[in-house]
Amino acid sequence: MTRLTAEHVVGARVPQTPALAGNGRLLCYVLAPTSCTGDHLDTALWLVDLDGDGEWRRVTADTATESQPRWSADSGTLYFLSDRTERGIAQLHRFTRTDDAVVASTRWRAGIIDHLPLADPHLVALLAEDEPTAADERRARDRDDAIVVGEREPRARLRLLDLRTGEVATPSAFGDRHVVELRQRPDGGPLAVLTQASADPDYGPRSGRLHLFDPVTGTAEDLGPVEADAHSLAWWPGEDGWHLGYLALTPPVLQAGTAVFDLAMDSRARRNRTADLPMCPTELCQTDAAPLVVLADGLNTTLARLDPDGVTPLSQRGGQLDTLSTDGAGTMIAAVAGGRYQPPDVHVGPPAGPLRRVTDTRPELDAVTFGTQRPLTYRAADGLDLDGLLVLPAGRSASDGPFPLVTIAHGGPYDRYDDRLQLFWHPSAQWLAAAGYAVFLPNPRGGQGHGHAFAAAVAGRVGQEEWTDILTGIDLLVAEGIADPDRLGIAGGSHGGFLAAWAVGQTERFRAALVSAGVTDWGMLAATGENGQFEAALGGSTGWCGIGPHPHDAVSPVSFASRVRTPVLILHGAEDTNVPLGQAVYLHRALRHFGAEHEFVIYPREGHWIRERNHQLDFLRRTRAWFDRWLQP
Repeated sequence: MTRLTAEHVVGARVPQTPALAGNGRLLCYVLAPTSCTGDHLDTALWLVDLDGDGEWRRVTADTATESQPRWSADSGTLYFLSDRTERGIAQLHRFTRTDDAVVASTRWRAGIIDHLPLADPHLVALLAEDEPTAADERRARDRDDAIVVGEREPRARLRLLDLRTGEVATPSAFGDRHVVELRQRPDGGPLAVLTQASADPDYGPRSGRLHLFDPVTGTAEDLGPVEADAHSLAWWPGEDGWHLGYLALTPPVLQAGTAVFDLAMDSRARRNRTADLPMCPTELCQTDAAPLVVLADGLNTTLARLDPDGVTPLSQRGGQLDTLSTDGAGTMIAAVAGGRYQPPDVHVGPPAGPLRRVTDTRPELDAVTFGTQRPLTYRAADGLDLDGLLVLPAGRSASDGPFPLVTIAHGGPYDRYDDRLQLFWHPSAQWLAAAGYAVFLPNPRGGQGHGHAFAAAVAGRVGQEEWTDILTGIDLLVAEGIADPDRLGIAGGSHGGFLAAWAVGQTERFRAALVSAGVTDWGMLAATGENGQFEAALGGSTGWCGIGPHPHDAVSPVSFASRVRTPVLILHGAEDTNVPLGQAVYLHRALRHFGAEHEFVIYPREGHWIRERNHQLDFLRRTRAWFDRWLQP
């Protein structure tokens, strides 16, 4: 037996974005570290011929950030982004197996954001911001760079790269709109183009429009507005002509389940294809025929086909399946998948299964004994069916209880726990189970995996039924003799951090709490966070709704700081723009004012997601030490 260490967690390399060529033979993926030691993340591309010897070969060395591998229409060229020429500035590169060479295809000074090889072998569509002008460079050099909101805001624009000449053309068809996604029709026809009014994450996702673009003539047709947060474009042919689909939030609220929307191109009729489905689509994947849909299905993941009569399930997998890629016909898929005790790896096979694992990126975990993980199903106080996971201490069984129990609430809230290996640098079950804790991972209402109504139930009601959903699960584990009622802890990050902060203001049952990048004041988050209107939908109001008190005050943890008797560990990234550092400062000052036991840690240079190796190590060790201090004998 090998003891699980923090280095096991942060020193890993994990597979990302598998890209299966249209011929179904060639497969490429990105191998990326889970942490970085400098300013940049060094990744590498790996390639295999599935019909050949099956041996993986390294296409690039891990001395640059390389991402987004995509194959040409004839499967002969692999395109990807790399900052090997200038760190932090990605350019389009291409690799061909015939000459075994990597060649830079662009030198765009602003860098390339995204790319799409087109059916025309001489053209690649690019997304890139405007290159700096001489005036821009002068302003930067002279520090005469005042930012006027709404002026000269960076926007990604559609560009066309001609590989024969190396020239990049910028069509004017979309005016000053920000282009976010492209998808060419499978027959080589027009491009579907998704745009937003701006790149502002608060406003942009609510201002989406679809367009058709002809790369030959450079003309575009406006197809009209789309639902909020539209993404994942896919074409497919039908008896009534071509259809264009995408994922978006179900109207009218912003805290909502995601749905598949289907736009019939001839009639321009649009409909929700997954309405009332007790699952949530997470990916829509284009093939030459009917598209494939990945669906969050409770603790599992279902792969389905979008047929004219509805969604046809093809296979179900316990745990993770994402970043789906297919051959042209949709008869073979590649995806990142992981299981209850298996870390994520690249798998291939037919959509109906079985899938076979073709990578082994974390062999160092083979000798580690993990805590026993099992699904939980139970009913909320109002009868709603709920699920979650229980992870027992490594090497122990339920009969050895009761154990100190740490409940970890997930983020989002439109996220979920699925039945995958729960081992991460942020609060994670297997990391705590290795130290003797039982860990409860609840999926309360508001999350993903149970349809739109389940997700929408939390809008304007954060901390209400979703919190009692969690308490019901804890009470169940206490009644079963698994959890020691005198040694309960609560933890979470982002929205999970909100729930941890909320918990200690509502009850004194918990002996220790961890609030990581947590929401403490919904009105302030709506005013200063990246996704203000989304947060307002959760909190129920904004500060400019009139003279208070406001609805969001009643669901903000800081309003209950005077009640806190639980020791609280607060961890936050200094550069977090999603949940700004001010949220943690507010909670810290409130707890200090009332004399509540707490520790406040700020990670320099970090955003909402901690990236640096030493910070991740500190996070893991500090988390476990905090719970050991308050929950262990």
